[in-house]
Amino acid sequence: MSSATEVKTIWGMDTAHSEIQFKVRHMMVSTVTGSFNEFEGEVETEKEGFEGATVRFSANVASINTNNQQRDEHLKSDDFFNASQFPQLTFQSKSFTKKSNGNYRLVGDLTIREHTREVELDVEYFGSAVDPYGQTKAGFEINGKVNRKDFGLKWNAVTEAGGVVVSDEVRLALNVQLVKQ
Repeated sequence: MSSATEVKTIWGMDTAHSEIQFKVRHMMVSTVTGSFNEFEGEVETEKEGFEGATVRFSANVASINTNNQQRDEHLKSDDFFNASQFPQLTFQSKSFTKKSNGNYRLVGDLTIREHTREVELDVEYFGSAVDPYGQTKAGFEINGKVNRKDFGLKWNAVTEAGGVVVSDEVRLALNVQLVKQ
């Protein structure tokens, strides 16, 4: 009679091979893409595969980059993230469930500016492989949407034609590579 013991596996985020991006409509006619250049994350699994995994993530708000220094400084100000008072945004998972082969639903709490809201993200698992250095890596694409006003990012302006400068909806697009520890 053998009993399978479940062993916890820790996966660290390979920041050199990961991207944390967001997309926001500007003037309702174009999209601005931004990213966070400094971030870290960890995934903990207790069985083969990733279903039921625990996911933790944080990003340094001051590392925001939209390829426009003036806009980046505005985003770091109190009109948006207030990076000096709230230097980190964080995510802590509540569930990671398999929807179909390679597709998962990640639910967790996202905290920005001390506003915590539950978010649901779609996750596509691309598989795992061993690199030339003997490290096991796993790849994911994560997508979702949040309303920036839910997190205290309320600044906006109205155009001459009556439209808004920045949409409320923010699309999240993360490409993540994990390294088995």
